Amino acid sequence: MDTLYEAFQKSAEIYPNNAFLCVPSLKKRDYYPDGREFTYSEIAEQVERIKQAYSKAGYGYGQRVGFLLENRPEYVSHLIALNALGVSCVPINPDYRHDEMLYQMSHSDADLVVTLESRVEEIKAVAEARERPLRVVTDRDFFDNLPSPERASVSGKPCLMTEASLLYTSGTTGRPKGCILNNDYHLTAANWYADMSGLIEIRPGKERLYNPLPLYHINAAVISLGCMLVSGGCLIIPDRFHPSGWWQDINETKATIIHYLGVVPPMLLNQPDNELERSHSVRFGIGGGVDPDLHGVFEDRYGFPLYEVWGMTETGRIFNVNSEPRQIDTRAFGRPYGDFEAKIGDEEGNELPRGKQGELLVRAAGDNPRKGFFAGYLNNEDATEEAWDGGWFHTGDTVVQDETGMLYFVDRKKNIIRRSGENIAAAEVEAAMQAHDAIAQIAVIAAPDALREEEVMACIVLMEGYENTHELAEELFEFAFAKLAYFKPPGWVLFMDSLPTTSTQKIQKAQIFGADVNPTEALGIYDFRKLKKKQRALVS
Repeated sequence: MDTLYEAFQKSAEIYPNNAFLCVPSLKKRDYYPDGREFTYSEIAEQVERIKQAYSKAGYGYGQRVGFLLENRPEYVSHLIALNALGVSCVPINPDYRHDEMLYQMSHSDADLVVTLESRVEEIKAVAEARERPLRVVTDRDFFDNLPSPERASVSGKPCLMTEASLLYTSGTTGRPKGCILNNDYHLTAANWYADMSGLIEIRPGKERLYNPLPLYHINAAVISLGCMLVSGGCLIIPDRFHPSGWWQDINETKATIIHYLGVVPPMLLNQPDNELERSHSVRFGIGGGVDPDLHGVFEDRYGFPLYEVWGMTETGRIFNVNSEPRQIDTRAFGRPYGDFEAKIGDEEGNELPRGKQGELLVRAAGDNPRKGFFAGYLNNEDATEEAWDGGWFHTGDTVVQDETGMLYFVDRKKNIIRRSGENIAAAEVEAAMQAHDAIAQIAVIAAPDALREEEVMACIVLMEGYENTHELAEELFEFAFAKLAYFKPPGWVLFMDSLPTTSTQKIQKAQIFGADVNPTEALGIYDFRKLKKKQRALVS
């Protein structure tokens, strides 16, 4: 099989009556409030109808289509249909604001956006602001009013190397980078998960995987979806993570596997006892970042294990703890195996002895170290080659490897803040806030957060004439909130007299606070975490 579409067709032939996609019930939702399941044969029919519509309208090989479809089954149907034609999908984070969407649609050079009717005016505003024409159609008008592309497709037949999706991941330069993911990547990631074996056994045609993460992220859009697609399983797609309704969803949908981020276990443990929390069919959970102090507590209360894994958008494959002892009181995330190799490198990429902290470097075994990885950063060959310096992909994560080969997560080397599963580039937040007249200097850093893993913190030196007040701090927060997705503005704001810099005036973030200092305990810090609400962004 050379494409995701062909892999889906094969599973549809073997498991036509198996459930492929499931939407849990949610009465307040405007789509499928009573829940809905789609079999492989039903989705196959939808895919063919959508494919024919795209083809008839003139969409084909080498083009890109943006999706603002949130966590809905239509996303999957459109993805597979476009894959059959050699068209790449570009999922849009529904929390993005105008400038963020405009950058993504301009950088990706998308030919069309398929959007929800409720978001069409936002996308039309983006289309009007973009230099090259951008076609727009709603999911409801798709079959009746699908516009033809402004430019023609190119000749080509979809194959392993054909771009299948373009996912944007945060980088240290401020703007997200577009990761080119081809069919080989999608299929490698799917089969890697399906074939992991050990404690993580995927039973063909039997699994029902509940994933509350968004379809614009690699976890749900590639790894989970791909694994269920190639194994004849069912992907359960809630609109988002609902702690209070979690166990009802898990029971009603008969989930056998759940996915989580580090924020999920503590939020579930904070819920009151529920009679449904031990009546489920879950065999295990897979995720990353569970607090070692809560790992055993979670398993004892809910009756199933959490298997820690590690992966990132660029790698596709994941490391996993798939054998005992799992060392749940540590941040162990597995050993290298198969053709997914790893080493711990120093600043020059030289391998360090076991037990020494260094950067995690990974590659594929054999003649092509990039096989199965992302195909590169769009329009940024320099960043691609820098990431592959020395023939190994530089992950930016600091880890330790013990004598048995087990890898343990320590910290992130890159200037990235990871908040509730969202990667936030500090430079992007800095750039958005620097435009305010009150700011002379700004350094955005990661602050520890017991619930969300990390929170955004802005350390600010004010221009002359501005005073350190709560009102000004809140004004700066709202300034950022109006320009960025709700999760990106600083949850903490601290005014400082000065910031440590190098001789070339580059801010030395590592020297702002000592290694053992919790920056959120600084005198005079302002806390705006309660204002970082999605609902506020929707009405503003």
